[in-house]
Amino acid sequence: APELSQETFRAIKPGLSAYADDPQKCSSGIAELLEEAQRSVPSPLWTRTPVVLKATAGLRLLPGEKAQLLLDTVKQLFIESPFLSTEDSVSIMDGTDEGISAWITVNFLTGGLHQSDSPTVGMLDLGGGSTQITFSPQDEKTIQTSPIEFIRSFQMFNNTHTVYTHSYLGLGLMSARLSVLGGVEALPLGGSTQLVSPCLAPEYSGSWEHADVLYTVRGQKAGEPVYDACRIKVEKLLYRKVFKASEAADVEFYAFSYYYDRAVDLGLIEEQTGGSVRVSDYIDAAKRVCSSPSPLQSPFLCLDLVYISVLLQELGFPPTKYFKLARTIQQVETSWALGATFHYMETLKRS
Repeated sequence: APELSQETFRAIKPGLSAYADDPQKCSSGIAELLEEAQRSVPSPLWTRTPVVLKATAGLRLLPGEKAQLLLDTVKQLFIESPFLSTEDSVSIMDGTDEGISAWITVNFLTGGLHQSDSPTVGMLDLGGGSTQITFSPQDEKTIQTSPIEFIRSFQMFNNTHTVYTHSYLGLGLMSARLSVLGGVEALPLGGSTQLVSPCLAPEYSGSWEHADVLYTVRGQKAGEPVYDACRIKVEKLLYRKVFKASEAADVEFYAFSYYYDRAVDLGLIEEQTGGSVRVSDYIDAAKRVCSSPSPLQSPFLCLDLVYISVLLQELGFPPTKYFKLARTIQQVETSWALGATFHYMETLKRS
């Protein structure tokens, strides 16, 4: 495996999909990232340095023509940049590739990819539009009993890796929040923006913006306890949508994105250093937050925690299961970007 001498990582908000109705407006953000790249890469190497954009669930959830206009805008900016831009420089990444790329990043940084017999760790990611699970099965039964499309093999650093991986589109935290609240993606014209949910405090009333739609949201009148009512709602949403991975409970996992953010919100881990949490920590926190008369932080914290705790159990993790939460490993960001870079380098070697 190569050694990483340095990494420049920069994340900006909002994501590309926020500009679906005005693609040109994404230009300033892309220009900002290209300028960052110019500062990091020595100028004599610019014309030989490939620049690549991989869009994720936000664009996968958009209507095709809106997504294409955004990609075309980025492609034009790449062509005008001093970097090497090719036909396939700008694309929407398949959800499975997103999971595999994050798995490559984490296992490169923890040393799991450096020898063919090194043990590897699993990866859980909870984004806004989709959620991923990826691990390397050690039990032949996992490979035989899983849906065929969940098992993928690929070459990385002269070794072949076989992984169990799946991306659940529409089960990311923000998409799930919308579904639990009773809304639908891509609101039809004249569709209702009034959402009522048992997952919100009974006296709560407020607004929430998702995918350029402003919703009015409020809690249901007091009835059964908020936690129980919300858990039933979430269980119905996830019913038969998630495949239990039998071996996952025995694999060491790192968890990212909203798993991390909500653990920070609860004070379960330090924002800078990360830490470990159990599935039961999310369950206990959900019960506590949902029964609190006034939510301390977001009015959606109860809903988010119930969703995370039910999702993890549906994926096959018992309440006693520990996860490692880390934003960085050895001062390097744990995002899918590094893994996608290695993946891209492998394709260049083969072409």
